Amino acid sequence: MFHIALYEPRIAPNTGNIIRLVANNGCHLHLIEPLGFDLEEKKLRRAGLDYRDMANVTRHPNFDIFIEIMKGCRILACTTKGSRFHDQIAYQKNDVLLFGSETHGLPKNILQGIDSSLRLKIPMRPDSRSLNLANAVAIISCEAWRQHGFLGGQ
Repeated sequence: MFHIALYEPRIAPNTGNIIRLVANNGCHLHLIEPLGFDLEEKKLRRAGLDYRDMANVTRHPNFDIFIEIMKGCRILACTTKGSRFHDQIAYQKNDVLLFGSETHGLPKNILQGIDSSLRLKIPMRPDSRSLNLANAVAIISCEAWRQHGFLGGQ
């Protein structure tokens, strides 16, 4: 399946919703520290409900260690600064869908390290800034899953 990586997420309920999402779509969630909350925070538990035990979640102490562990996987930057729409790429098994924090997105140095053809965006109206992180993860991960015939789904 696919990997979803959250770079320094700040808002517990968003991460809780994403935990619930990956429990249902079979993706592996990677949380890249520092986090803006404690994983035991009540808001995170409430948003993730009882799905945390069903989700595949890994914490990484920093981006460099995450990159080392994911060596060999294609990393797709999911950003409002993307060069192509999220449905205009053929997703591959083990792709990493990398999302930035709710407050700052992906840092410039990380974006520059990812080929522009692998920077994806979700179409939005011109006067919009961005979507909620959990919604963006759902949109892009479901497109990737759809392209693979919803493998493992029913």
